[in-house]
Amino acid sequence: MRPGSLDLTALDLLVGVDDHGSLSAAARELHMAQPNASRAVGRLERQLGVVLLERSTSGSRLTPQGTVLVHWARETLAGARRFLDVAAGLRGDLDTELTVAASLTVAEHLMPRWLGEFRSAHPETTVHLQVQNSAGVLELLDSGGCDVGFIEAPGIPKGIYSAVVAQDRLTVVVPPGHPWARRRRPVTVEELAGTPLLVREPGSGTRDTLDSALDGYARAGPLLELGSSAAITTAVAGEVGPAVLSTLAVETAVGTGAVRMVDVPGLRVTRDLRAVWQPPSRLAGPAGDLVRIAQQHRPG
Repeated sequence: MRPGSLDLTALDLLVGVDDHGSLSAAARELHMAQPNASRAVGRLERQLGVVLLERSTSGSRLTPQGTVLVHWARETLAGARRFLDVAAGLRGDLDTELTVAASLTVAEHLMPRWLGEFRSAHPETTVHLQVQNSAGVLELLDSGGCDVGFIEAPGIPKGIYSAVVAQDRLTVVVPPGHPWARRRRPVTVEELAGTPLLVREPGSGTRDTLDSALDGYARAGPLLELGSSAAITTAVAGEVGPAVLSTLAVETAVGTGAVRMVDVPGLRVTRDLRAVWQPPSRLAGPAGDLVRIAQQHRPG
């Protein structure tokens, strides 16, 4: 068996079983479907001629042979990462530019701090920031139009790697004089769903998260669709209507009293903000450094 025929993803899965206790958990970590993960490990077992996993109805665990080989799997993966790091260092001028795509909430409220620290660590690197909604970021990533993206959308397409860099919560906001801001009885999820709201455009992570949270409830049509959370916040303050927006986006307006937050018991709108990138699984070079900076300053 030639070393070049080794499937590094299968080694990643083997390590994941050791780290997380099951093949299904390892597959989730790598954003793989369980059947694909099973096939990858099965191919590796046939290549090696060694049974690596004990499979049962309750899940999979490492065999004694798998326990021995997982150590060498870790060594092999670490060597591959060092190889990529060295290659990144040899790219020279190619690393002097970094193209980043970010959804609006991330770009407006989190990216400035991340890029400030990145510039201190990489003064020689020119960063090009493209601001899109989450669907637009994923399209740029798919077409090779950016090195790394940051999105708010709840779903990650197959074949894309991701890492959580922050957590965010959506909240209902209304003008100070709105009836919901004064009444004592809580607003229900059903009432919210049945109320025309100011919303972001389709493809926005904020819109997708809200639609997912209200799935199954009878929905009123949108009161108005606007292209940014800032525009919606201004419209709410102008008494156009209520909205559901990121707490990051409304923090200033809430602080000045321009809008009021309204609690809706039972509304689950906490979401992960993620960095996304194309394979390989480990993001190296300046793009990887930017993701690590974002994770170090992770709010929420």
